[in-house]
This record gives sequence, C-alpha cells and structure tokens, in this order.
Amino acid sequence: MTERGQWGSRLGFILAAAGSAIGLGNIWKFPYITGENGGGWFVLIYLFCILAVGLPIMISEIMLGRMTQKSPVGAFKALSPKPAWQGVGWIGVTAGFFILSFYSVVAGWAMHYVYLSATGTFTEMAPAQIPKVFGALAGDTTLSVTWHVAFMVLTIAVVVGGVKKGVERAARILMPVLGLMMLGLLIKAFTMDGFGQAADFVFGLHADKLKPAGVLEALGHAFFTLSLGMGAMLTYGSYLSKKEDLVGAAVAITLLDTVIALMACLILFPITFTFGMGAAKGPGLVFQNIPVALAQMPGGTILCVAFFVLLVFAALTSAVSLLEVVASYFIDEKGWSRPKAVVTTGLAVLLFGVPSALSAGTKVFGASFAEVTATLGFEKGKNWFDFVDYLASNWLLPLGGMGIALFAAWGLKDKLRRVEFGEHGPWARFYGIWLNTLRYFVPLAVLAVFGHVIGLW
Repeated sequence: MTERGQWGSRLGFILAAAGSAIGLGNIWKFPYITGENGGGWFVLIYLFCILAVGLPIMISEIMLGRMTQKSPVGAFKALSPKPAWQGVGWIGVTAGFFILSFYSVVAGWAMHYVYLSATGTFTEMAPAQIPKVFGALAGDTTLSVTWHVAFMVLTIAVVVGGVKKGVERAARILMPVLGLMMLGLLIKAFTMDGFGQAADFVFGLHADKLKPAGVLEALGHAFFTLSLGMGAMLTYGSYLSKKEDLVGAAVAITLLDTVIALMACLILFPITFTFGMGAAKGPGLVFQNIPVALAQMPGGTILCVAFFVLLVFAALTSAVSLLEVVASYFIDEKGWSRPKAVVTTGLAVLLFGVPSALSAGTKVFGASFAEVTATLGFEKGKNWFDFVDYLASNWLLPLGGMGIALFAAWGLKDKLRRVEFGEHGPWARFYGIWLNTLRYFVPLAVLAVFGHVIGLW
C-alpha cells in the first residue's frame, strides 16, 4: 500500500479525479455537440444521463478500486476468477490507451494555439482568415506530430512523479487555476451582447431542434466526460483510503464536472452569438469561432492565451489519469518500477498516436486509412483519428461501463457492497436506489447506445 501510493488527502483525490473528468470533453466536445443538437432539451437530457447513469457507475468504479487497492485488471482478478470479468479490466486499460493516443493530438493543437495567441498571430489576421488556421494545422503533419510529442512528454513527466508528488500535486495546482480562469472568462462572457441569447440556447427547451440521435449522444457523452469505463476512476479509487466517504466524493466529482461543462457553454456561446457566428460548427467550434471573436475584443491577445492555456490545463489533468491507468497495470501486475512503467507505456501511446496526428490523406501501411476502413464497413472518408475515437467512445467506454455496473450490482456480496457504499453513512438511504439503477436501468441505457451504434435505430 505505501509503496504503491495513496492520496495525501480527500481533497487531493477529489481534485485529481475531477481533473480526470474535466478535460477536452467539457470544454471542447460538450459545447460543440450541444450546438449541433440545439441546446435546451439536449442539455436537460444530458443532465439526466449524468445523474441516472454516470453517477451510479462512478460510485461503482471507485468502489471496486478502493475495495481491492488494485488497477482495473488486478481488481477484477482479485474479485472473480472468471476470465469474462477480468476482460472488463482489460477493456478499461485498452480504452485508456486508445483515448490518450488521439486525445493528446487535440491537446497538442491547443498548445499550438497558445503559441499562436501569445505571438499575436490572431490579432494580426483578418477575421475571415482565422478559421483557416485550424484546417492548416490539422493538415500539417509536422506540426501535429511535434505538438503531440510535446504534450505526451509533459504528461509522462507528471505521472512519473507518483500519486502524491506527481498526480495529486499537479491537480492541486492546475484545478484551482483552471477554475479561476473559467470564472474570469465567464464574467467576461456575461458582459457580452450575446449572453442572453446564449443562456436561452443552453437552457431554453427547444424541442424542435433535438434529433432522436441526440438523446443517445447525450448518454454516450456522459461516459466520456466522467472518464467512465476506461478504468481511470477505478485506478484513482485504488489509491483512496477506506476511511473516506466514497459516495460523497463521487457526487462532488460529478458536480464539478457538470458545472464546468455548463460554464464552458456559457463562455463559448455568448462569444459565438455576439459575433454572429453559428453554434453548430462541430469540432472546430473552439478552434475556429473563439480565436475569431477574441481577436476582435480589447485585450484579445491576453484573452486568447488565457482560453487556450485553460484548454491545455484541462487536457493535461485528464491525460494524466489515462496514462496512470495504463502504467498502473505494469506496476501492480508485473512489478515494474513507476519510472519504467510510465516511460514505457507513455512512449507506446506516443507512437500509437502518431497516425492520429497525420492528416486524413496521409498514407498508412501503404494506403489511406479511409480506404482500409471502408473495406471493413466503417464509414467512408474517416481516418485513423476518427476510427480510434469511434472505437473507444462508442464501444469500449459503454462496454466497460456496463461491465463495471453489472459486476458491482450482481457480482459482489451484498454485505461487502453495503460496507463499501457506507451502510451507516449519510448516503445509506440511497443504497437501494443506486443498486436497482445499476441492475436494471444502466444496462438498458447502454444497450440503447449499442443499438444506435450498430444502426438498429
């Protein structure tokens, strides 16, 4: 236990776990999928999914980690001799590896935008030229690979420091700074002409703008944004003391993550509407709309730098947890030293992520990946980045989340489960609701996601 590492405090755990949850999913992805689905009802459904699916699975994942004091594969091995359950642990490790490989590419783009902002590039360009910068960056293989490498080296450096001196120390610095920066940008957004329109867009119930697929997208994003199904919360939970209030910590993490996601919308959409830009810009919303708008405002250079530094910080806190999941397997199960495990797995992720950093037209294994995946039935025109994102987000995360939910609900002895939940604690009266939600509602919700993925509806 001591050699393996533990959190220095409950606050340290909450900040680190919230940092894992709060990342590009909140500031980059949630605003753009909210824009694509018309806001309003989509946001309301997303909040319901967080409460009814995300929070129960998070409690389960932290519980399994704390109960065994092991990483995903070791945790299921300790609790069950059945290979199928151990496979759930492997899904978490695989998902963490895959996601970090393309996640670091997007984070690398954010690092490049910090550089462009700091050098005044956006303030010197005509507004019509700024959106083209993102396309040029995504298509520049040298720049994309360079920043991908830089971000992975930064992530490795943090995780090598260990649980308390590396991960927790970084979270204690980065999370308060991230919160202050978000608050400052939100205050600025509140003064803009488009804030009222943005608030109505995010919270107004516009039923006509929500597509049926948006309901399932909201559910799928609940997994992505809370770092569920990838073993991150299980791994972080394995460093948590038995004395801590597990359910209270999970509620705090979920609440912080949700607040940041909503704040991101109330920062981005006022800027978007004030300058007459569309909300449904897809993945380019952050990298195209924001620089255009901020560059035209007083102090545009400082605001641009602040926003993209915020994006890098958010990405780093999540990337650290993803690498910790992969490295912890070799630390726990293979007896590797932390430096060896972190550097080896970090370099493996770095190399695996290089194809994601390449442009869509780049040849991979002698042919464009779009051509290869088309023969496998994957959507034509997609590249390696899209494929890995699709595989992790639509298959591995929901599958891992369902496995964790089913095992916690059906595979554990009731007495042990009650003790871990806190049978005499402040949340004890919610035990029955939590258990029945895991047993019945969560599996049905995940099956709905899978049905959508394979085209049943």
